Amino acid sequence: MPDAHEIVDRFITHLRVERGSSPHTVRAYSGDLAAYLAWAERAGIDPIAPTHRQLRAYLAELDRARYSRRTIARRLSAVRSMFAFAAREGLVASDPASVLVSPKLPARLPKTVPDDLLTRLLEAPDPSTALGLRDGAVLELLYATGVRVSELAGLTLGDLDISQGQLTVMGKGSKERLVPLHPTAAARLRAYLESGRPALAGPTSADAVFLSRRGAPFSSDGVRRMMRSHLDRLGGSASISPHTLRHTFATHLLEGGADLRTVQELLGHVALSTTQIYTHVSVRRLRDVHKDAHPRA
Repeated sequence: MPDAHEIVDRFITHLRVERGSSPHTVRAYSGDLAAYLAWAERAGIDPIAPTHRQLRAYLAELDRARYSRRTIARRLSAVRSMFAFAAREGLVASDPASVLVSPKLPARLPKTVPDDLLTRLLEAPDPSTALGLRDGAVLELLYATGVRVSELAGLTLGDLDISQGQLTVMGKGSKERLVPLHPTAAARLRAYLESGRPALAGPTSADAVFLSRRGAPFSSDGVRRMMRSHLDRLGGSASISPHTLRHTFATHLLEGGADLRTVQELLGHVALSTTQIYTHVSVRRLRDVHKDAHPRA
């Protein structure tokens, strides 16, 4: 029977290779499982054969350490997923984590970028420079398509069909989907490809669409740092990220009359329930408009 570290390594490989999980997800699972193994070692517990009571003790320790409910739920999810994988593969005799219940989490409404800041952010990059053309195309695509930052960073030249106004995106679980491009986004992408990318391209560029200043593929972390830099100059909130643009995309579509199923397809959500949280944001906006506009509100 393999030891705990080998089981974790095999599970992480499964996430990366078979499930096509993003590097961010893989890092999160790796960190959470490393924390579990460290706790088991300190407690003198066999990490691959804990009792239900011992796993409850792990959750209780996290609670005493004042971790948030969301963090505890995430760590429990990592442990549960690892044991479910190990049980399916016959690496453990039983799955002791299957009966554990996650802490109840309050609904967290997705944040959106305020309209005035959104306009200033999209116009912030300098189109007279290669990096400005790149940044403008990246920010416009994030808002215009709602793609995840990892999906944008993974785009290759073969994924683009600007003449037809669409992208092919490789989403979670290696699932492909077509995403439409509106004319403004297509124009900014074309300008970058014609004038920005050639100036940045180098020996390590391969066929990546977006490139760093050194000519390497532009990473997800690089996109986040770039956006943060522009937001800092604009005085934007530290909580705004590329994922906030994804939330803004979905919310604006629903407010503009798009149906939930269409938004689900565009976002690449497997379950409609994942998309439904955006309806709460739109309803809240409707209530605000009603309150401001109705004479008896």
